[in-house]
Amino acid sequence: MAEVQTTSLSGEMAQRFIEFVMLQSQNAALFLGQFPHPHTGETEVNLDAARMFIDQLEMIQEKTRGNLSSDESRVIGNALTSLRMAYVEVSRGGGEPPAEHEPAPVAVEPPEVEQSAPAESIASTEAPSDSRKKFTKSYGA
Repeated sequence: MAEVQTTSLSGEMAQRFIEFVMLQSQNAALFLGQFPHPHTGETEVNLDAARMFIDQLEMIQEKTRGNLSSDESRVIGNALTSLRMAYVEVSRGGGEPPAEHEPAPVAVEPPEVEQSAPAESIASTEAPSDSRKKFTKSYGA
């Protein structure tokens, strides 16, 4: 009985994490002018605010490295890739949102939850490696 409760809690936490990532992504996209502000109906470009949300997602990705499921890793990785590309496009275009670029709706499916997942399967199989290539972030500015 305790395993089912742990697994349910684990599934709920995974869904909350994905929702958190999507909320941060939407905030960044809002400040990149990808959709209108909900109160004013105007698109707004604020590169400093967008960069803050992107940086926060990068920090969350780094701090949770090795502790995420494959679904969680994929969601945060895809969100960051899309936001970085949008940031570069907007910053190169003089702060205007790209006219031909519509924000792609992000479909997030809840991760599948196994009913009797042993504790070992929760741990990531990624081993930290010093040989991984280090990247520096550049927003094209």
